[in-house]
Amino acid sequence: MNKDFFEALLLLQKENGINGDLLVEKIKQGVLKAIKKDYPNCDDINILIDPEKNKFEMKILKTVVEGEPENDNEINIDEALTLDKKSRLGGVCEIKLSTAQFGRVAAQSAKQSIRHDIKEFEKEHLLSQYQDKEHECVSATVQKVEPGTGNAVLTIDKSEVYLLKNEQIPGEILHAGDIIKVYVVGIINPDKKPTIKISRTHKDLVKRLFEIEVPEIYDGTVEVKSISREAGSRSKIAVLSKEKNVDAVGACIGPKRSRITRIVEELFGEKIDIIPYSEIDEEFIANALAPAEVISVKCAEDGVKACTVVVPNNQLSLAIGNKGQNAKLAARLTGYKIDITPEIPVIA
Repeated sequence: MNKDFFEALLLLQKENGINGDLLVEKIKQGVLKAIKKDYPNCDDINILIDPEKNKFEMKILKTVVEGEPENDNEINIDEALTLDKKSRLGGVCEIKLSTAQFGRVAAQSAKQSIRHDIKEFEKEHLLSQYQDKEHECVSATVQKVEPGTGNAVLTIDKSEVYLLKNEQIPGEILHAGDIIKVYVVGIINPDKKPTIKISRTHKDLVKRLFEIEVPEIYDGTVEVKSISREAGSRSKIAVLSKEKNVDAVGACIGPKRSRITRIVEELFGEKIDIIPYSEIDEEFIANALAPAEVISVKCAEDGVKACTVVVPNNQLSLAIGNKGQNAKLAARLTGYKIDITPEIPVIA
């Protein structure tokens, strides 16, 4: 029985990544609760769990007395001698317990208690493991993709995490063994049953990828001021250099487009417009509508964040974009409601 117990203990330790000593202590607490249920008035209970020696013993210790025991912590000398011939008055008699002595209810109680403790440990372990990764970009390995739902099971630091289908980049096909970057959105239900929410569609994934690939962003020389994104299609990122001799846009693109190419590949071919940020709203809005050319930008005078943009006639569809995408991304990037109109030709 002990051999099976310790094999199960080792498996439990590996599957849950639990420290062996801590797991043994949790099991001791669970077994103690179960013993106390069957022997509520016994105060001295000894539980020994030694994985190195495959030793698992449970004992109730009682003081040996001559007459009638006053309580459940005492045992008559005659009864003690039947259990241990070395028993002596005033000494301690060890009464060994077997699993059978627990009874089904006591065993079930121990099992439930241990399970509860392990779940609590798993929760604490999960929270401590991911709190420092929240809002960060991490590498993950695809283990499998569920055929029915399209959800992917990933491993991050030996922990399994679900990447839901709606958090995957539209059109991308994941395969077992793929190593991908994901954004840790946060921990859901931290007080109950915590789960980690990860995403490849979140706009901040783009920001984190630029921080990884562009040293000037990582060290603060170039600042990311704003991002807007339609995952799988197009992103716009507004950047500003804090040093005059550093070109923010050029730094993000990299030599021979190497930096932005790596990011685009990670994002399954998603197009990225790198926009020079400007404190002048009209200039920033004009930049945000790239790749379209802009003739003029007029912001509302009543303080409302709205503007009218005039573009050349042949640039109208480009400024608006397919299904209005370019205009929407520019609006999200700048925070302005943008009304785009074509240039009115002068009639001679």
